[in-house]
Amino acid sequence: MSGDIKETAEKKLKSRIRKFKKVLKDENEKEKFFDQLGASVEIFLPNKNPEESADSILFYTTAEGKIIDAEYSYNEGEEFTAIPLTDKNLDVLTEVFQSNFQLK
Repeated sequence: MSGDIKETAEKKLKSRIRKFKKVLKDENEKEKFFDQLGASVEIFLPNKNPEESADSILFYTTAEGKIIDAEYSYNEGEEFTAIPLTDKNLDVLTEVFQSNFQLK
């Protein structure tokens, strides 16, 4: 069964790469593509005991990089919880990461 999904994933990746090449060559394709795009970035926070627990911030953005939602996640062993971030907390996180973190 896992071989089937791997084969499907490889075909899908090839299809996506062809699409990305079209986007690079055609301005109309690029505009259509980015109008539909959203992204998420997960930032794993430093932790003294990473084998016991982990926590992270997950940002959901528009194609332009505008944050539209965010959540804090915490894992302890097999247990996991996610907490939506309020605007007040999101403002603090945006300020912290905007000057020192950039995708390139």
